[in-house]
Amino acid sequence: MKEIIFKIKKNPELYIGAFISVIMILIIVCGTIFSPYDPNAMSAADKFADPSLAHPLGCDNFGRDLFSRLSIGGATTLFVALVTVIIGVTFGIIIGALTGYFGGAIDEILMRFNDAVLAFPSILLALVFISLFGSGTWKVIISLGIVFVPSFARIVRGEFMRCKYLDYVRSARLMGAGDFRIMFVHILPNTLPVVLSSAVIGFNNAVLAEASMSFLGIGVQPPSSSLGRMLSDAQAFLFSEPGYALLTGITIALIVLGFSLLGDGLKKNA
Repeated sequence: MKEIIFKIKKNPELYIGAFISVIMILIIVCGTIFSPYDPNAMSAADKFADPSLAHPLGCDNFGRDLFSRLSIGGATTLFVALVTVIIGVTFGIIIGALTGYFGGAIDEILMRFNDAVLAFPSILLALVFISLFGSGTWKVIISLGIVFVPSFARIVRGEFMRCKYLDYVRSARLMGAGDFRIMFVHILPNTLPVVLSSAVIGFNNAVLAEASMSFLGIGVQPPSSSLGRMLSDAQAFLFSEPGYALLTGITIALIVLGFSLLGDGLKKNA
């Protein structure tokens, strides 16, 4: 028990962030799987119904169960953020590994393009891609994924530049290991702690980006639901029914807080 308390005191962000994140994910997943209500089922009689045993969080302006809507909306937001980060990390590792290990012309070309992309605010760049591709869940994912690649590429590049001169890499090279084996068998595993902490922070940023774009009406489109879209719908009833916006805002805030603390905690341990 003393050892557990010591670990928590040493890195409280990691454990508090993990606790909040796990709780929010469990609530969203369980709410999505076990909810007795169709999140899109409307009922005029239940319009803005107060919380009750039948509807624990009440209903929205169309009489839809708010807990079911928040669960499916949270699941959509988490799915978009997860796939976005997977795209960003995958291509970021490939680009960062090539540029960091080989250097030279390939580094100059890819990193100058990388710097050009990073020069633009991420949300603004995502809006440009969405204006070209159109709105929709998968188009938002692709747009955000492209935007997230440069930041991961720069992180991986820095780690590969640091590791490629270390003794274990020189030993592998002397033993006849090829470049790609050295890159992805010897160096990459040693960069994973930094990549993991960056991925968690990137996930947090992806949640905010998706919510922002859906709030503006250019992200996930009806009848699909996301937290940003729900917050946008709730603003029309901010003064008459503040609970709608408040519950949605708290859900977003807790997800962001949990993964932000978790990312900071992992960064300390990296």
